[in-house]
Amino acid sequence: MRVHVVSDVHGNADALKRAGDGADALIVLGDLLDFVDYREHDKGIMGALFGAEKVGEFARLRREGTRDETVAFSRSLWATLADPAAAVGEAIQDQYSVLFGALTAPTFATPGNVDDPSLWPEFAGDGIQVLDGEVAEFGGLRFGFIGGALLPPNVVPRRNGFWRPYLRTREEYDTAVGALENVDVLCTHVPPAIPELTYDVIARRSEIGSAALVDLIREQRPRWSVFGHVHQPLSARTRLGRTECRNVGHFKETAQPYVLRW
Repeated sequence: MRVHVVSDVHGNADALKRAGDGADALIVLGDLLDFVDYREHDKGIMGALFGAEKVGEFARLRREGTRDETVAFSRSLWATLADPAAAVGEAIQDQYSVLFGALTAPTFATPGNVDDPSLWPEFAGDGIQVLDGEVAEFGGLRFGFIGGALLPPNVVPRRNGFWRPYLRTREEYDTAVGALENVDVLCTHVPPAIPELTYDVIARRSEIGSAALVDLIREQRPRWSVFGHVHQPLSARTRLGRTECRNVGHFKETAQPYVLRW
C-alpha cells in the first residue's frame, strides 16, 4: 500500500490536485485555509480584504513588534470593514470550494487550527472522509485522527468574533486522544510534545505540542505518528520507541506529499 500525507496546505490548491497521484489514498492533516500569507502579501484572506501593503505591515509587526502593537493594528484593519464576519465567511467559503474540489478520492482529512471544521461536512464530497477523534481502517491498518491545536495555558477561548481558529483546551484535546484505541498510524495536526519537533527555527519559538500524544505513542506503539503545524522544525523526524514521528512538511511551500508504504 502507498498513502500520501500532506499538512499546512494554506491555499495551494494546484499542488493539492496532484498530491494523491500514484497513491492508494490521501491523508490531509489540516490548515487548508490561507488566512495570512507571510510571503506573498496579496494572497490569502487578509490579502484579499486589505491588500498587500497592509498585510506586509501586519507581517512586520508579527516579526518585530509587540503583541499589543500587532493586536492594535489588526483591530484597525478590521474596523475598516462594514461587516467583517460576512467578508471573512465569504472568503472562507470561496477557498474551501476550490480546495475540497482539488481533493482526490479516497481522502481522509482532519482540520488544523487555521480551519473552520463546522464547514467541512458541507464541502466534503464522495470519497472524502472527515475524521476528528476517530479511527478509520485502510489497507489493514488503523488510522487515528485528532484535529486542531492546543490553546496556550490560561487562555480562555473566544466565543465570538468574525474568525475563531480551531484551538482546543488541553482537557478537550486529551479526551479526544484518549478515545483512540489500537492505532497503527497516528494522524494529527500538531506534533507530540517533543522539543525538537515543536521548535520552529525561523519563528524562533516553540509551538505547543501534545503530551497526550506522547503517552499514546508510548502505550500503543503505532508504526507512525505523522503531523504538521510547525513549518520549519528543528528536526523533521525522531523516533519514540518503535514509532517513527514525522513532520510531513509545509505543503504550501514544498508541494510534495510525505509517502507511507507498507
